[in-house]
Amino acid sequence: MRLIVLVILLVFIALGVVVGALNADLVTYDLAFAHLSLPKGAAVLVALVVGWLLGGLTAWLGVSSRHRRQRRRERKAAGKGETANA
Repeated sequence: MRLIVLVILLVFIALGVVVGALNADLVTYDLAFAHLSLPKGAAVLVALVVGWLLGGLTAWLGVSSRHRRQRRRERKAAGKGETANA
């Protein structure tokens, strides 16, 4: 299984290198406070990484808030159970 994952990872890395090499033209971004000039391949890579990070952060926040609500409900239910037994 690890070998298959490693082979797939190497294929994607090779494809990324090829796409980056074929798109070596510079792209200029004006961010109002800075001007960036990046090769197209690097710009695509940066966009993918930023999207991956924002998606992961969004998923993590959604899961953690759901878990917080669930723990809060469990604590309330446990508190009511303790007072009923006393």
